[in-house]
Amino acid sequence: MTYKNMIYVVLLVISFSCKSQIAKEQEPPKAKNVILLVGDGTGLSQISSAFYFKKTRPNYARFKHIGLISTSSSREDITDSAAGATAFASGVKTYNGAIGVADDSTEVKNLVEIVSLKHIKTGVISTSSIQHATPASFYAHTINRRLYEDIAADMVVSDIDFFAGGGTKFFNKRKDEKDLIEELKTNRFGIDTTDLGDFAGIKQYSKMAYLLAEDEMKPMSKGRGNFLPKATELGIQFLSKDIDNSNFFIMIEGSQIDWGGHDNDADYLISELIDFDDAIGKALDFAEKDGNTLVIVTADHETGGFTLSSTLKKTEDGKSYSDYNEITGTFSTNGHSATLIPVFAYGPGAESFSGIYENIEIFHKILEATNWNNKN
Repeated sequence: MTYKNMIYVVLLVISFSCKSQIAKEQEPPKAKNVILLVGDGTGLSQISSAFYFKKTRPNYARFKHIGLISTSSSREDITDSAAGATAFASGVKTYNGAIGVADDSTEVKNLVEIVSLKHIKTGVISTSSIQHATPASFYAHTINRRLYEDIAADMVVSDIDFFAGGGTKFFNKRKDEKDLIEELKTNRFGIDTTDLGDFAGIKQYSKMAYLLAEDEMKPMSKGRGNFLPKATELGIQFLSKDIDNSNFFIMIEGSQIDWGGHDNDADYLISELIDFDDAIGKALDFAEKDGNTLVIVTADHETGGFTLSSTLKKTEDGKSYSDYNEITGTFSTNGHSATLIPVFAYGPGAESFSGIYENIEIFHKILEATNWNNKN
């Protein structure tokens, strides 16, 4: 080999080495924590209402990465919350009413089960009962979402480290007369059935449960107060409290946005949406300071065919007209709709949530954005 050729080979090797090093250095960081917020029944018009009716700038406006998901279930064009949440939790399409099972009714692993094997702390928060379809899909497996006592029993043996919501009666007023609250205590849970405390009062526990209503929590209009944003902040503090084991996954549901849609009650819906937006703010505040947390905000489906319409008024002579200076929330159905649903993401891996895709991809994108799908 000539001297000139040797120089060429050396330069080529150095070039490839540098490119490999640069590629390695430019590999995007993985998220260590994931906060998934699900506004049940929340479509684009529900989100838009915060921009007109919230007195402060909505936290939705803090996101730069936004996508859309298709939400159909395995057998229906329009999903329910059980099939929708199972898609998020387990990455499979299933039939309406199914909790943590595939279309053939076989159990499928959920995110809580997957990440707990890697010693990732987990939690669920909801303004409904904690046995309701959305939270249940992250820890339970039943062929029917209405099997609330079976779902409560699944919670007792699950890997959940923190939960907050309603549903006391499904633990201690059961047909089988078991007291599952005592079983939770045996499984190292601290239990509070009165009110959310502060972090200093619970940090000594290895697990924590807040059961603050017999069934669902009160609506905002009837005095629920700041439960959802406070529980969000408290749950994050609790799950990240151990220095040597501070990584976590938490799902936070604004349940009653959906119920306002079913009732065709715009005031109910908007008050719940604004409360949910406050919880989003708590998640983003933590993520911005932490730098290692992926925040995802989406919904299982839209409810009510909600629209921000111009207010219909009448002139003095009785003629109807649309007042474009005043907005009224209107509805086209008492049920769910098939509209595409927005996805908002912030933090490591957030860019992968842009685009249009199926709801099951939320599950897969979470695993891709973290190291949680690494079998080592």
